[in-house]
Amino acid sequence: MPNQRQVSERAVVLLIGAVQFVNILDFVMVMPLGPDFAKGLGIASSHIGTIGGAYTAAASVAGLLGGYFLDRFDRRQALAVSMLGLVVATAAGGLATGLPTLLLARVVAGIFGGPATSLALSIVADLIPVQRRGRALGAVMIAFSVASVAGVPLALKLAEQGGWRLPFFVVAAIGLVVVLGAIFYLPPVRGHLAAGAGPRPQVGMLELLGRRDIQVSYVMTAVVMMAGFILIPNLSAYLQQNVGYPRELLWLPYFVGGLASFVTLRVAGPMVDRYGPFRVGTVGSLLVLASTYVGFLALPRWMPIPVIFSCFMVAMGVRNVAYHTLTSRVPDSAERARFMSLQSTVQHMATAVGAFLSARLLVDLPDGTLGGISRMAGVSMALTLLLPAMLWMVERRVQRAEQARALAVAPSAGGPGPLSPEAEPHA
Repeated sequence: MPNQRQVSERAVVLLIGAVQFVNILDFVMVMPLGPDFAKGLGIASSHIGTIGGAYTAAASVAGLLGGYFLDRFDRRQALAVSMLGLVVATAAGGLATGLPTLLLARVVAGIFGGPATSLALSIVADLIPVQRRGRALGAVMIAFSVASVAGVPLALKLAEQGGWRLPFFVVAAIGLVVVLGAIFYLPPVRGHLAAGAGPRPQVGMLELLGRRDIQVSYVMTAVVMMAGFILIPNLSAYLQQNVGYPRELLWLPYFVGGLASFVTLRVAGPMVDRYGPFRVGTVGSLLVLASTYVGFLALPRWMPIPVIFSCFMVAMGVRNVAYHTLTSRVPDSAERARFMSLQSTVQHMATAVGAFLSARLLVDLPDGTLGGISRMAGVSMALTLLLPAMLWMVERRVQRAEQARALAVAPSAGGPGPLSPEAEPHA
């Protein structure tokens, strides 16, 4: 189309990275702020986990429901609506007057935040060619590192200076800027609508879930999330109660680990593009196994905590870039948002299962330490051992499907998509 907006890949990656930053920060800042808003609203500390779980549960349900309709709309418009809903819900969290209103705000945030993530990744997969998609997704995933390095410490500092409500308002304001950026700078993303209107009918939910490649991909998603979230919710307690790491320095491992993963993700994405998700994901999984063993089962007294924490975050970053790049190649364009939405449901459910399982594996000992750390680490490592085989299975299926698609469309191949080809995603 002659009037179609030309946008560089770099601009797309920057905008989608901003979407992910706001979405991730909205989620991860709530737990560190828990003692502050619990005191301010008169909420029992035991309910802080419930507030965090409200977002996850709502995002899981929203992902399941979103699978029925997200592929029917221009992805740019759907993303703008989802982010606007997240912005309003986040601001509402800052206006909460008690546990019920705060829970309601977090539920609404999850309802919009879950689809926003699915749509953001779908846009990257739709607009960035597969040859450069690993680099692009690696750049987008840097948002998690930025949230760890800058977002959470800034939220804590804002709460110290202006009260616990201020971080909610600031994140909402940043989100509003991102919404405007998505509306005015992202190109329309309608290619999946044309694909769905072609001779091949749009795939239904049950048909999608009935495909073996989809099933294997979702099982792989569950394994990745459970292996990580058996450990992640307990890192702070483990470091303080078992290792004796001081509370006033707890920000340091997150800061150093975030910086290390920031650098690693810029390297891991191009490595996935060059060597493939299976090879890079297998290396990442081996690094996760090694860092889990050293960090939880055989931690040397001489090793600084920020060093092993950084190794753990780097290993997970390498593994996750390979995993996300591979799953982005599983669906056709016309079914991508539906696929990603259902994947979001699987991710949130597996996250909840992993956290619940860790609670069953751990026990508070009389001396104040956590018992069952070895069991928790062992289960996580066992799940991680399954991942290389699953990466291999999914990659083989994806390669066969991509070859079949290439043969099918070769006679009628069209021109390039809406992105200007001169800029690659180096954000």
